[in-house]
Amino acid sequence: MVADKYTPQEIESKWYEYWIDNKLFHSEPDAREPYTIVIPPPNVTGMLHMGHMLNNTLQDVLMRRARQKGKNACWVPGTDHASIATEAKVVAKLKAEGIDKASLTREEFLRHAWEWKEKHGGIILKQLRKLGASCDWDRTCFTMDEPRTESVIKVFVDLYNKGKIYRGVRMVHWDPAAKTALSDEEVIYKESQGKLYYLRYMIEGTDRYLVVATTRPETILGDTAVCLNPNDERYKDIPADARVIVPLVGRSIPVIRDTYVDIEFGTGALKVTPAHDVNDYMLGEKYGLESIDIFNDDGTINDKVGLYVGMDRFECRRVIEGDLEKAGLMEKVEPYTNNVGYSERTGVAIEPKLSMQWFMSMEEIAKPATRAVMEDAIKFIPAKYKNTYRYWMENIKDWCISRQLWWGQRIPAYYLPKGGYVVAETAEKALELAREKTGDATLTAADLRQDEDVLDTWFSSWLWPISVFDGIRNPHNPEIEYYYPTSDLITAPDIIFFWVARMIMAGYEYRGEKPFGNVYFTGIVRDKLGRKMSKQLGNSPDPLDLIAKYGADGMRVAMMLSSSAGNDVMFDEALCEQGRNFGNKIWNAYRLINGWTVDETLAQSDNDALAVEWFRHAFAKALAEIEENFASYRISEAFMRIYKLFWDDFSGWYLEMVKPAYGHPADRKTIDATRHYFDLLMRLIHPFMPFVTEEIWQDLAPRAKGESIMYAPAPEAEQWDETLLARFELVKEAITGIRNVRKQKNIAQKQPLTLKVIADENYPAAYAPVIVKMGNIENIDTVSEKDPAAAAFIVKTTQYFVPLGDSIDREAETKRLTADLEYLEGFLASVMKKLSNERFVNSAPEKVVANERAKKADAEAKIAAIREQLAALK
Repeated sequence: MVADKYTPQEIESKWYEYWIDNKLFHSEPDAREPYTIVIPPPNVTGMLHMGHMLNNTLQDVLMRRARQKGKNACWVPGTDHASIATEAKVVAKLKAEGIDKASLTREEFLRHAWEWKEKHGGIILKQLRKLGASCDWDRTCFTMDEPRTESVIKVFVDLYNKGKIYRGVRMVHWDPAAKTALSDEEVIYKESQGKLYYLRYMIEGTDRYLVVATTRPETILGDTAVCLNPNDERYKDIPADARVIVPLVGRSIPVIRDTYVDIEFGTGALKVTPAHDVNDYMLGEKYGLESIDIFNDDGTINDKVGLYVGMDRFECRRVIEGDLEKAGLMEKVEPYTNNVGYSERTGVAIEPKLSMQWFMSMEEIAKPATRAVMEDAIKFIPAKYKNTYRYWMENIKDWCISRQLWWGQRIPAYYLPKGGYVVAETAEKALELAREKTGDATLTAADLRQDEDVLDTWFSSWLWPISVFDGIRNPHNPEIEYYYPTSDLITAPDIIFFWVARMIMAGYEYRGEKPFGNVYFTGIVRDKLGRKMSKQLGNSPDPLDLIAKYGADGMRVAMMLSSSAGNDVMFDEALCEQGRNFGNKIWNAYRLINGWTVDETLAQSDNDALAVEWFRHAFAKALAEIEENFASYRISEAFMRIYKLFWDDFSGWYLEMVKPAYGHPADRKTIDATRHYFDLLMRLIHPFMPFVTEEIWQDLAPRAKGESIMYAPAPEAEQWDETLLARFELVKEAITGIRNVRKQKNIAQKQPLTLKVIADENYPAAYAPVIVKMGNIENIDTVSEKDPAAAAFIVKTTQYFVPLGDSIDREAETKRLTADLEYLEGFLASVMKKLSNERFVNSAPEKVVANERAKKADAEAKIAAIREQLAALK
């Protein structure tokens, strides 16, 4: 027997342990249809936040539903090694212990990093268990474990041998905090308030000067030219061979001319700093200009120029502004708003920097991945993200894949003693290739030097759907052949380029097919004021605190009530309470049924037979709507329909209809039907609320050891009678009308009433037993005339009267009916306005026009009936 009180915390740990002990989440290839999801691997540094709650609730709903549909469901968990974030954590930890990273060898640092990973790396996956995540924990992967690392290295070597990976000096985005290059996708542009500085560049040999505008005056240290547009009339008199002096630096640099310069911006004179601006770099290449890198890797000024050495770049900007003013070389300063790039990981402003890096050529590999999405081989939900994806894919740039870090997969390039390099999966293979390339058989491993850089973290996670099944190292193994392509991917749209697009590319490159069939994009979790949840704002609750307070089922319901695909999630803690209350509703409904006694000799009443029949049809119709919602990935809408089915239809109507009078037994037929419906409802609710449904389902009937609701077949579709359901809606309205009379007249429910009805085609006479029980009616009389001494109400066109004898307040009743009449006349006027519009009648769908005409007929009938009732009251 279930406990008297619903206490989520008491049942949740019990059932999760039961599922784990009985290996109910584990999957192995078999004859069933596979259903596979790979978890978006959270950072190994991460702690559970509200975004994880949303994403993993949705994944778990789909997983549990797949099991109920008879599929072999496999949900692969894992974590991402997160190069930049993890290295920063380890460096901070070492610093707190008085250890400087620079004092350690690579091997020593990595020992500390692995120790940190082993201690903290599994926390987020343990937290997911609290949510009820039904991952196959036996399959847990880590992007830097041995199988994944070997896969990454193998892919790097393969792409290098195909000519798709190359090494070169390019302008890259440099993160001075992480001291590494970033890819284009790792840079977030934000509108920033700054200044536009107008500097004076003296023309050599004259007392004239050119005024040049810049937002970064510290970069004058690296200036190697000033560029003018040859069509700019203002500078026609400047000689072709003119040179100018860089302010404060004193360096003489040429004046060049190129149509690249925008005549309208600033003064039309552009300072050229090839080492620190991507466009200047292209000008430098074109005109053979020197590149002077003025920054150290941490964003401080280096000693190449001999000025401001060791000063932070922003401090230098502040100081240089004052020095230019003192030297009379500042024309003016204006406030200026522009877009500045910031590191997605560390949040600091990036610096464009010339650097030797490894790149991956993307144009060719992107083509099949673009087609797959645009032709719906892979479906995006919502589809609006297709255009975003196409724009990025059609304008894709080569991917900078090297990072100047130690934590990550080390680039398998080995440099030769006399220049050049070889690329190989192992040091042994590298030595073999080196000997072949140099013709020097005396070379030893000690003569080779491996590249110091590691690969971008995304270079491992882009292989995730393949590598978790060892499909790179063993491309024809039984697991990859069975589970791949995976079924659905649930992820946030902010990593559509970082991860989703690249996984699609990897899928076609290494499997010749898509990695997944559907991509469901979640929204951003915001607070009820619409603000994005963040630690800085203090508006992001700890999900584990919410689970402790409301239970995991309550938390999951909150996620469902506040989200739909692609739309932002407006989260309010009150939704968790609503979720817990729903669990309580389920619990109490089950306890109510369990409290009924059965009389095996008792025949089923007409009321109960009608109720059982009605709910069978109501359930069938609701199930069809739920299935349609799932098919369209309207997962939240599916849950809300289930919520309404249980709360309103089952608890609010069905249970009230079949509930035996206090102290009386129920008949066997009705109680069996009721328990059967409860079983079906638990199966429907289970994917969303796994714990409370398991607890009740286990109690509904004797179960074998290891049996679970998650493998109980999902309810199957049945036909329903729309006419029957429509008739029953009239019954509901009639019962509501009787209840309203009781409320208005302060008549207790236990006091029986007589009901009179002027029967017409909208009177559901077959359901009179239900009206009698639910309305506590002692007699229903069919009449032909109105009763002026009765409280009246109308359902569609049927007039009902509750005789009140002398107790009716004619004045109050007249006032109520007059108000109803005014409302209906206004409503009818709005309907008539639509129907008198020829354009609406001719162009609107036939069903819509017919619906408006039905509204007109109903309103006219009700108006006529109310006028007659008002006349009778006079």
